[in-house]
Amino acid sequence: MSDTTAILNIAKKTIATEAEAIHHLGSLLTEEFAQTVNLIYQSKGRVVITGIGKSALIASKIVATLNSTGTPSIFMHAADAIHGDLGTIQDDDVVICISKSGNTPEIKMLVPLIKGGKNKLIAMTGNLDSFLATHSDFRLNTFVEKEACPNNLAPTTSTTAQLVMGDALAVCLLELRGFSSKDFAKYHPGGALGKRLYLRVSDIANSNMKPEVNVDSDVRKVIVEISEKMLGVTAVLENGKVVGIVTDGDIRRMLNKFDNITGLTAKDIMTATPKTIEVDVLAINALELMQEKGISQLLAMKGENYMGVVHLHNLINEGIL
Repeated sequence: MSDTTAILNIAKKTIATEAEAIHHLGSLLTEEFAQTVNLIYQSKGRVVITGIGKSALIASKIVATLNSTGTPSIFMHAADAIHGDLGTIQDDDVVICISKSGNTPEIKMLVPLIKGGKNKLIAMTGNLDSFLATHSDFRLNTFVEKEACPNNLAPTTSTTAQLVMGDALAVCLLELRGFSSKDFAKYHPGGALGKRLYLRVSDIANSNMKPEVNVDSDVRKVIVEISEKMLGVTAVLENGKVVGIVTDGDIRRMLNKFDNITGLTAKDIMTATPKTIEVDVLAINALELMQEKGISQLLAMKGENYMGVVHLHNLINEGIL
């Protein structure tokens, strides 16, 4: 078993088995899936998802996905539900129960309790003849021929099918709600993902120092400005308007070209067509422009007004890159 080839073959077989099952899953969709989506979409309550064992873990993940895409959801463990947590379910909630067999003792005890209320019950199961399926309002078929486990015992392919079915529900609901990237940012304000969706050039430029020199400034002042502001660049202004940019690279090229820099000004060494970006643009767009142009700084502008600098290191520090 320590043979690399043997291990890779087992891994590939596992992936192929699950991929085949997922490919087949689409053919199991019926109008009951669409009815389930519409039921949840029109509901004034939450989606309560329950299960036992590995299905409970999948239920938790589906809850997280629904919550993050605009569908209020909550997880209820099937075992805990029959020991006091049944009060989790409110009158307007829709309940999804996940079980491969649909016949576990906990499920058989829980289903009648749910059906005793006003709530609609959706079964996500691989057995449409099961107790769960036959006592539910709608059924989502997650049947798989076999588990990836060689003993056909450990939940592998079946839980993958459940997970994919949950994703299909979430994406359908996301589309129906017109859930946008702005909405996504609202639910994901932290981390690199959130910052990609809401952090703007102005947020970065405003936190940096603002290097600038006049077009007639002596190169020594230019060098000092670049060094003090620590962004490797300075904007060159004339009558308050940007006319150029001087970078660390421009300084190095100047020193290689001139033995005597006395009398040189910013105008003599600047690049007259600096790359700029509007301050209200997303920072991720600044990164894309830097990558496209092969540069590490952009001048941040508000119309014709110079507002500051955004540097590649800022984007790296924010976790955007």
